[in-house]
Amino acid sequence: MKAYLLDQAVARYVLDHSTPPDPLLQELAKETVEATGDNAALQISPDQGVFLTMITQLLAPSVAVEVGTFTGYSSLCIARGLSGGRLHCFDVSEEWTSIARRYWTAAGVEDRVTLTLGPALETLAAFDQTIDLAFLDADKGNYPGYYELLMERLRPGGLIVADNTLRRGWVADPAHNEDTTVDIRRFNELVIGDPRVSALVLPVADGMTLIRKK
Repeated sequence: MKAYLLDQAVARYVLDHSTPPDPLLQELAKETVEATGDNAALQISPDQGVFLTMITQLLAPSVAVEVGTFTGYSSLCIARGLSGGRLHCFDVSEEWTSIARRYWTAAGVEDRVTLTLGPALETLAAFDQTIDLAFLDADKGNYPGYYELLMERLRPGGLIVADNTLRRGWVADPAHNEDTTVDIRRFNELVIGDPRVSALVLPVADGMTLIRKK
């Protein structure tokens, strides 16, 4: 549970009154901890997974994109929400995404997912489809570059969901100036200053920003 922004009792209440992860997602979360150690913090939280499935179901995208797949929790949640569409995942790690592949197969959604390995600034630049929904959860220093590539391909009315946009609340504290927090502040300023979009920052987990193209 990534309850960085809520009182712990409130965070527990939220989790207890949201749809819980099923056994397969629980197994994936457990394997991620065992396989990646401290890097398991890169995995989204259960409430974020429910959100991604629900927003996918509501938007019914034909083309969804994920930048930053890791071991596959978020991609599995998005893929489960699809109804005839396809999810295109972009990541650099063969090792970590090999776990994702196994769980896509176990969930029966492997036919909905295409994985492209390589630096996403290059692979996204070669992607030539119109995007309905995108989830951005990769290296924070390149968020602006990913954002522009996604925006160029996003249809009017399409949605980008960006993760980690509150950095445990550190973005609002001038005393925190480590690189990732500074990167996120710059990204947040880029988004709010972009006349092409409307945006809403949600205090979910580590912060999720909904960015809708006008």
